[in-house]
Amino acid sequence: PGVPKRGGLAWWDCGDRLQCAKLSVPVDWARPRAPRTEIDVARMPAQDPLRSLGALVVNTGPGSTIQGVRARPDTVSELTRWFDVVLVEPRGLGDRDSAATVRCSVAQPDPARLQFAPGAAEWRSYARDNAAYDRSCRIAAGPAYAGLTSWQVAHDLDALRAALGEPRLRYFGNAYGAVYGQAYLELFPRRAGRMYLEGVPDHTETSLGRRLIAHARATERQLYAFRDWCRTRLGCPLGGDDAVAVFDDLIDRAPLPTRAGHALDARRTAAAVAAGLTASRWPELARAMSAARAGDASGLAALAAVPAPVLPGTADRALLCHDFMPAVPGYRRFLAMESRLRAVAPRVGWTRGRHEVGRCLGMRQPAPSWPPRPLSRAKGSSVLIGIGRLDDVTPSSGAARVAARIPGAAVLWHGDGPGAYLLHGAAKLRATCLRTRVHDYLVNGVRPEPRTDCPGELTEG
Repeated sequence: PGVPKRGGLAWWDCGDRLQCAKLSVPVDWARPRAPRTEIDVARMPAQDPLRSLGALVVNTGPGSTIQGVRARPDTVSELTRWFDVVLVEPRGLGDRDSAATVRCSVAQPDPARLQFAPGAAEWRSYARDNAAYDRSCRIAAGPAYAGLTSWQVAHDLDALRAALGEPRLRYFGNAYGAVYGQAYLELFPRRAGRMYLEGVPDHTETSLGRRLIAHARATERQLYAFRDWCRTRLGCPLGGDDAVAVFDDLIDRAPLPTRAGHALDARRTAAAVAAGLTASRWPELARAMSAARAGDASGLAALAAVPAPVLPGTADRALLCHDFMPAVPGYRRFLAMESRLRAVAPRVGWTRGRHEVGRCLGMRQPAPSWPPRPLSRAKGSSVLIGIGRLDDVTPSSGAARVAARIPGAAVLWHGDGPGAYLLHGAAKLRATCLRTRVHDYLVNGVRPEPRTDCPGELTEG
């Protein structure tokens, strides 16, 4: 470990051109004298320390932020032209071999199981397996389990801001990192500096039913975006045919044969197509649908395959459920909700319901929670929200709703999917419309012109 610097952070060289530190925080900020835990922090120093504008705190969303940047430093390295980029982990996750990582002895079950065996028996079986996962995380985390909410993470961010000596928090939050940003805006609006939030989950929508409908509609729209892409891409395996019409034909013909001899019923076919609607998988989906139309649905079966559980399990699912779904509907109530999803997104969108609810099904109650709530105190904050038209993970309607609830927030639409800023960097697309405008905002405070809509850069075709 290094020598403590200002604010008590002790930085040491930890490989991959990073400097690491540990931030000591209370397990429960509501009881600041309670037992403490540690948060992993890493710094990518500014290229020219004398011209640095200060610290920009970054959380990249799914998985470990520090490990993700170690693997793909170009995702954020361009920001070191202006800032010391400070990577922060949420509760339960950490850098490689870190004691801060909660290692659950039971892996998270995959909600796809609920698509392929949709009855009450599998619902109960899955709930038992998810409860075993949650129980193992409680044991592994010990007292720190009580801190697995974004309310606590927002307080951690403010402690990090103070430790860095910054009067305001400059922040870049991608995907779930944007939930921490929303929490910070709610709890510490006067200490919020410029924030860029991308792939924003809507933590302002209190109704689970409306959140599920937003997910369903987003997935359904993605099918039509895939159709439009295939129509304009030279050599798309579906030729000039309408991909939505091809899908309808496959559903009508189900069950579909595969080389392995296992037929794909209509539910699995819809789930397989939904799984292939992430823009990066469109070429694979087009080939699979073309082969299925010709009599071999093996490619669709591969898209629908449930991956083997991976050990150790991680605590990020527990945090998500504490934030978004502290109460899970029972089986009969969910069937009524799913019927509504089928009405609003009848082709593929309705399949998202089981995925969203399944992640939290069986989690033990009571649990620490910070459920969705309106943003009531964010007035005066400076926020830019990036919204991808091809984001099939966080509905664009929800992100737009969050932006509308933050007075003065600017919106930057773009034609890519989730994590676009980071993926542009990984692909060495440095001067894209999206990145240029994000940099101009973070560095100079220049907001994009209203209705700015950057073109997609990542979709093949």
